[in-house]
Amino acid sequence: MSQPTLAHDTVRTPFLSKALPTAVILVGAIYCLVPVAWVIVASTKSRSELFTTFTFAPGSGLVDNLKDLFAYGGGQYGSWALNSLLYAGVGSVLSVIVSAMAGYGLAKYQFRGRNLVFYAILAGVLIPGITLAIPQYLLMSKLGFAGSYASVLLPMIVSPFGIYLCRVFATAAVPVETIEAARLDGAGEARIFTNIGIPMMLPGMVTVFMLQFVGIWNNFLLPFIMLSDQNKYPITVGLYTLLSKGSGEPALYSIAIIGAAVSIIPLVALLLFLQRFWRLDLISGGLKG
Repeated sequence: MSQPTLAHDTVRTPFLSKALPTAVILVGAIYCLVPVAWVIVASTKSRSELFTTFTFAPGSGLVDNLKDLFAYGGGQYGSWALNSLLYAGVGSVLSVIVSAMAGYGLAKYQFRGRNLVFYAILAGVLIPGITLAIPQYLLMSKLGFAGSYASVLLPMIVSPFGIYLCRVFATAAVPVETIEAARLDGAGEARIFTNIGIPMMLPGMVTVFMLQFVGIWNNFLLPFIMLSDQNKYPITVGLYTLLSKGSGEPALYSIAIIGAAVSIIPLVALLLFLQRFWRLDLISGGLKG
């Protein structure tokens, strides 16, 4: 009599162990996707439909909203989009370069104080970015950069989490034996890093680039504090100004919503494009095995 009970419990336990994590992931996915779905649906509604129709019922004003968005302020949204692309693109590239070099150095070179530097970087990961915004503004003001593009770009170049991630990836992906063999062949340290380290660290660098791009693209507080010229605003701060004016001009709510929906498109396109690098690494790893 006991054996069937044991078999039943054995069958039920794996089912519960798989069903519970799946349910938690689904709940988390729904929690994250519902606001995105609302923005996409609301962007299709005209001004009269926005507050009078069912929340997730599509509207008929998508084309008009797009026209109003790109016509607002003489094409100001396009200027904000280009600013966001400048901040996120240039900032992410520079951050990846700094993170890869610092992470590789911490992983492959022995020097005095290496662990202290690494622990300081870990401490930087734990500090919320909001606590650094005011000190960064004061520093940029002292340097005379406040209100300029550099005031938003420079604080984004050094990413403690990016350095940590590159250090972990360099430790696992770049064999010490390969570096020693290259040194015996007469290769310099710069050549070893560019010809051996970077190709092996590429998936990790792509990950850092993606995280930095999304973080800078969605960043609001830093440019909000640093910038006073609307022509230098990124999309996040620009849309905030639209919402601030919306109480006096309700028509701006529709423009702000369609602007938020359009701002998602570059992030989705970038993620789809960068997937090829992760897939390529998996395939190459399988062939080597």
